[in-house]
Amino acid sequence: MFRGANSINLDSKGRIAVPAKYRPVISESSNSHLIITCDPYDTCLLIFTLEDWENTEADLQALSNKKRNHRRLKRIMLSHATEVDMDANGRLLIPSVLRERAGLVKEVMLTGNGKTFQLWDKGRWDRLAEEDMAVLTDEELNSDDLPDLYF
Repeated sequence: MFRGANSINLDSKGRIAVPAKYRPVISESSNSHLIITCDPYDTCLLIFTLEDWENTEADLQALSNKKRNHRRLKRIMLSHATEVDMDANGRLLIPSVLRERAGLVKEVMLTGNGKTFQLWDKGRWDRLAEEDMAVLTDEELNSDDLPDLYF
């Protein structure tokens, strides 16, 4: 499970340094191979281990080509999917087309999202986090459409 938010910088070549706590898991679970693609819902990137991407890719391939929204979802995620390798120093090269799509320039946030990471422009992430905190009221947190949590 990937969790937490990490403020990091893109270097001049468009690389990020994966925080040290995640490197062993990535190395063991996918031999340092990761897939980066566009998030179809937010202006950020999704980063998958190879195994989790293959499961997602199978789900996407099972969608109907006759349904416009299915085709769009497949096009967004599959056509942008790029395999990258974490180098010996724990860095990932984020392809320029993906950096542009997500508006990544220098300061970024790598956020754990369970089985995946999201990679955000830091300013966009900060605004979204503030908005999320301001919007969710106690009443909304107690609504029937949210699961019971242990806190």
